[in-house]
Amino acid sequence: MTASYDGVAQLLMREHATGVNYHLLPPETGVTNLDAAYAVQRRYVDLMIPNAGGPAGYKIGLTSARMQKMCNIDRPLAGVVLASRVMQSGVVLHTGNYGRMGLEFEVGVRIGRDLPPRATPFTIDEVALAVDGVCAGVEVVDDRNADYKVLEALSLIADNAWNAGIVLGDFTKSWGDLESACGVMTLNGEEADRGFGRDVLGHPFIPLTWLANHLSTSGNGLKAGDIVMTGSLIPTRFPKEPGHFRFDLSGVGSVELSVTP
Repeated sequence: MTASYDGVAQLLMREHATGVNYHLLPPETGVTNLDAAYAVQRRYVDLMIPNAGGPAGYKIGLTSARMQKMCNIDRPLAGVVLASRVMQSGVVLHTGNYGRMGLEFEVGVRIGRDLPPRATPFTIDEVALAVDGVCAGVEVVDDRNADYKVLEALSLIADNAWNAGIVLGDFTKSWGDLESACGVMTLNGEEADRGFGRDVLGHPFIPLTWLANHLSTSGNGLKAGDIVMTGSLIPTRFPKEPGHFRFDLSGVGSVELSVTP
């Protein structure tokens, strides 16, 4: 880790602590390619660990066409989920704790055995065999009032892909056809949007395989017990008023949360 990457990570810590709006990192920070962006992310995560706990898993972002169009970024990206930010269904979230809270409704998976780094890429069949459980989940993001017209991947990656937590339903070991699984999001009992498992790159295990190979190329790997969020089936929702959200994923289960100021 170079001193410049540490400086950018320290800058991100200060900006989050003081409520600075999200902005693109200028070229002079050195964040000009994917390797640099993920290097900053790793250092930023290290700085958060003393207060937020160690890594509990990962989030994969921008895996659906609707999300890529929303952010004008055409590739998936990854971030780290920290232990204190793993929450269970029924939690009450306070919008005042975030710069701007966003909710993303996803298929969550739990890894049952290690997928250590190796020279050859993992196949989707290999990765699928490592999955121990599947759940309906919600990723909580904090975009710090970002301007979506000017987003780019590198600054977003460096900022740990905006992950601010995850909310998990119960895991099941029998999940059926995830490609056809329908996810219905309701707000205060009324359907607000829906998507399908196939909306995330064709199947939720496809982004999971991308993550396994992404980690492998950097000398890391998925570990037994890791939780992975595979990307939102529908565009991010930004709660402006108190409300109750529920996400039902057919053949898998449901997850609920409430939002207050």
